[in-house]
Amino acid sequence: MNPTKQTITKNTVDRLQKIEAIEKDVMNLKVSVLKKLAPSGKKVVSLKGILKGVEITDGDINSAKKSLYSKVSP
Repeated sequence: MNPTKQTITKNTVDRLQKIEAIEKDVMNLKVSVLKKLAPSGKKVVSLKGILKGVEITDGDINSAKKSLYSKVSP
């Protein structure tokens, strides 16, 4: 091979190695994101029945609304 062809081949190999490194980084990023989105296996706690026997009045609801929305203008 002549020197010019060797230089072109070396540059091509270098570029391919860089592309492979980028592909690896992208795959690692995908795995990282998927791990964050996937369920972690933690047990879901049900709140069903937590207020059994408790009576909630309209006054309680209005009081809660005022408390929650007191800083929000209509």
